[in-house]
Amino acid sequence: MSVIEGILLVLAGAFAGFVNSIAGGGSLLIMPLLIFMGLPSAEANGTNRVAIFIQNIFSVAGYRSKGVYVFPFAIYVALPAIMGAIIGSNIAVDIGDKLFNRILAVVMLLVMGISIFRPSINIDPSEIITKKKTWMSVVVFFFLGIYGGFIQAGIGFLIIATLTSIHGFNMAKTNSIKVFVILCYTVAAVIVFYLEGKIRWEYGLTLAAGNSIGAWVGSRWSVGKSDRLIRMILLVMVIALSIKLWFF
Repeated sequence: MSVIEGILLVLAGAFAGFVNSIAGGGSLLIMPLLIFMGLPSAEANGTNRVAIFIQNIFSVAGYRSKGVYVFPFAIYVALPAIMGAIIGSNIAVDIGDKLFNRILAVVMLLVMGISIFRPSINIDPSEIITKKKTWMSVVVFFFLGIYGGFIQAGIGFLIIATLTSIHGFNMAKTNSIKVFVILCYTVAAVIVFYLEGKIRWEYGLTLAAGNSIGAWVGSRWSVGKSDRLIRMILLVMVIALSIKLWFF
């Protein structure tokens, strides 16, 4: 990795972390960037998991420090997600670059559309953790794990939609479960990509450093401010990157 590439990764990671902290969707920029920097799609996918892993360590610790956690339920849904992620990651390391890039382009646009328009989620005012609903979530999280292991982008929204619609968790508890599950299955994904030689550690760790800086700044700047401008900027960038991924 050259010095210029390192600087670019730190800046991109910082922007992605900033966007994630105030609007969401910053990771939609990182995968295309790594691909455009010359990494094969599978390596870009695996390398991105390093930053995700480190980011979620701090997220889980933050929620724990505030006393926000839902155990053992979080473990119940994390286990099937881990099994699913192993399957999804193995698919990701074997898929061709051209096909993966086109799938990523479509997913980016779909996720960005969801992020921009934010369909409302009806949250049950009472939490429901019955045996039937827990098993329902176990099944759903297995498939979410496959998706997360394969491509990751937009998994947060899917997890939030699942937990709020099935169990009626408030957003604090929902997010605490979300970051715990993502942290757990990302460990499995990192192992798969590592064993297949699909991680460029110097890129991933540099990206993680920038990501942490951006998240720290954004979390403080965002208080009381609108994220509309950031979302519009992100939308334009995602559309441009998707077109490049599809056609070039």
